[in-house]
Amino acid sequence: MPSHEAPGARLRAMWRRLSPLPGGRRVFSFLMGRMAPYSGTLGATVMALEPGHCVVHLRDRRKVRNHLRSVHAIAQANLGELCTGLAVLAGMPATVRGIVTGLAVTYLKKGRGLLVAECRCDIPEVREPVDHTVEGTLTDSTGDVVARVVATWRLGPVEDAVPGGAA
Repeated sequence: MPSHEAPGARLRAMWRRLSPLPGGRRVFSFLMGRMAPYSGTLGATVMALEPGHCVVHLRDRRKVRNHLRSVHAIAQANLGELCTGLAVLAGMPATVRGIVTGLAVTYLKKGRGLLVAECRCDIPEVREPVDHTVEGTLTDSTGDVVARVVATWRLGPVEDAVPGGAA
């Protein structure tokens, strides 16, 4: 039976335990990918995580490229969704979970080389279901912004996080 518990406390505990260790960020990223299997297919590495802040790296490699020899648009959208979600969910108590309900991506230039996604956001107090919109920025190795991702997260108490109670 799938777990419907909120991931915030588990993510913070795993990060605190693993991130200081040699290779710990990669292990954390692998385990996070097991919690969210589709996001795990990216092979991204979480570099920083705290409530309201996340940095994720994505290496440019054949698996995430398009026919233009740049990182595929959907891989960039996935990276931004992952980064915004971790920033938000890392700040949520064990009684709150979330799901993305909207995603808008603006592509500004071809993404090549190492891409860095970063999200800084406020963490709302959640007593009832609420939509919380946050922005993530993707930059390349020269520091140029290649994409902006705006994600709307539906946050709510575990029993109310998703309309109908399913997640």
